[in-house]
Amino acid sequence: MTAKQPHDGKGSGPIGEDYVVRDPEAFARNMARMLEQIGKAAAAWVEPREKGEVDSSPLPMSELITTLSKVSEYWLTDPARAIEAQTTLFAGYMAVWNNSIRRLAGEADVPPVAPATGDKRFVDAEWQNHPFFDFIKQAYLLTARWADDLVDKAEGLDPHTRQKAAFYVRQVSNAISPSNFVVTNPELFRETVASNGDNLVRGMKMFAEDMAAGHGTLKLRQADYSTFKVGRDMAVTPGKVVAQNDICQIIQYAPQTETVFKRPLLIVPPWINKFYILDLNPEKSLIGWLVSQGHTVFVVSWVNPAEKQADKDWQAYIEEGIVFALDTIEAATAQREVNAVGYCVGGTLLGASLAYLKAGGDDRIRSTTFLTTQIDFTHAGDLKVFVDEAQLKLIERSMEAKGYLDGSQMATAFNMLRSGDLIWPYFVNNYLKGKEPLPFDLLYWNADSTRMPKANHLFYLRNCYLENRLSQGRMEIGGRRIDLSTVDIPIYNLATKDDHIAPARSVYVGSLAFGSDVTFVLTGSGHIAGVVNPPARHKYQFWTGPSPEARLGYEDWLLAAGETPGSWWPHWQAWLAPQSGTRVKARKPGGRKLKALEDAPGSYVKVMA
Repeated sequence: MTAKQPHDGKGSGPIGEDYVVRDPEAFARNMARMLEQIGKAAAAWVEPREKGEVDSSPLPMSELITTLSKVSEYWLTDPARAIEAQTTLFAGYMAVWNNSIRRLAGEADVPPVAPATGDKRFVDAEWQNHPFFDFIKQAYLLTARWADDLVDKAEGLDPHTRQKAAFYVRQVSNAISPSNFVVTNPELFRETVASNGDNLVRGMKMFAEDMAAGHGTLKLRQADYSTFKVGRDMAVTPGKVVAQNDICQIIQYAPQTETVFKRPLLIVPPWINKFYILDLNPEKSLIGWLVSQGHTVFVVSWVNPAEKQADKDWQAYIEEGIVFALDTIEAATAQREVNAVGYCVGGTLLGASLAYLKAGGDDRIRSTTFLTTQIDFTHAGDLKVFVDEAQLKLIERSMEAKGYLDGSQMATAFNMLRSGDLIWPYFVNNYLKGKEPLPFDLLYWNADSTRMPKANHLFYLRNCYLENRLSQGRMEIGGRRIDLSTVDIPIYNLATKDDHIAPARSVYVGSLAFGSDVTFVLTGSGHIAGVVNPPARHKYQFWTGPSPEARLGYEDWLLAAGETPGSWWPHWQAWLAPQSGTRVKARKPGGRKLKALEDAPGSYVKVMA
């Protein structure tokens, strides 16, 4: 077998020609070129730190060390427990070693440790066929699972510390996987030998570019961003910006039917990322589909905040965002009553606004749909690891100078929730294989991050994630107590089964906070794909069941629910249509009172973080 032939997975002996450098001189030249690129990356890392321009990391090392020290303390303070942990690990290593000896002796291979189903890191045949790589893989998997068990069995840890420890152990385990290093990954090793290290030269060039692009923090590229442009390739549903202020633009979409429902529809997206996830392209656009069903759709397009928005809190986002949108809709359509939709944290803000507006006598929102929205944060998932008093102080300090949190920090935090899928595969592909990532619209959107205004973000983290005030009626906005039990309008509450940001159990429990019956629906897949699932794709499924109630837990609801294949969109439309009134003549954006300011998707969404 030559280095250029496809690998057959049969192995080449203990070393094999696949793993021997053919041209030492070319390899040495490429190593020198690689080191030159590493030097450029190092310079890009050092410069902003010398100037004091780098904010704190979303994963401060002090937090990691402090948390894992509490796990170590549990095991090391009792000699018997420490010996038990060491014995378990040593016995596992001996099993892996004995298996390797049996393999070399020609006996049947029964590996004591195997990758989990769906683990894509170890799909190359040599991870199984080559004794060295098989041994490295099994030793790593054994150690990672042992570390997980240490956290699981550390009694006396409070739930938050345990959750943080499990998260940090997962980050470390994912980082040190042998698949992330050239000499311990057979595919990388072969590729490096075959190209005389040219893959590492290309990869480190990209690494230096991405370090410079992130101003001293690695801005990991997940897709070829050059092929996409907002307003040209995505966010292309026709419409107009009909109003704007310092916090948002209001977009009204052009009708696609001769008649429309009388009651308009307002979408309140998250400000943590950009609204066009709901209008990614014509085939996957929830906004476009709603317009085609005869809805007059308005969307709040949040500003990408700068220093002047630092003091904009939740009251400002309600008054200058949601109330501003309601006023705009009334001026554009002459309709006072509105159906509202909130997605993720946009839904959390919308939920709070329902009680806030009702306390002020504003009843214009007549039905609400929540998409993967948390109202109760008891079961809020891994994002809670970033929120406690110590970390809130770090975040507040990092926002002090500019008045906002850089979008890259929030993007990194979200990527870390699934680092095995969203960080390390791209690290290996880009910087070790030296391959440019492929165009992917969803990952372009994922990288198109937004900044977080200081007052808004701190209020959200403290009142929702840290103190869970919203569902308990203890949140105050503008002097008004937010009592969701006073909200009695129809509510459609959608959760996604595999959501790691707004877990389905958390969304379900939030249903209980409202004073009206809630239609709770569970759909397949996760936070994005579960929501953006057009009927034409015939993917996934959804579950419907009884109205949520305190005596019926999430697992009990799931047992009682019925499954329907395909998209949840038609089910929602069947619920939404009766809330939307009769059909009237289609409306042009802005109506007679408002002048269009610019074409959709507007300029606010195009501002980069």
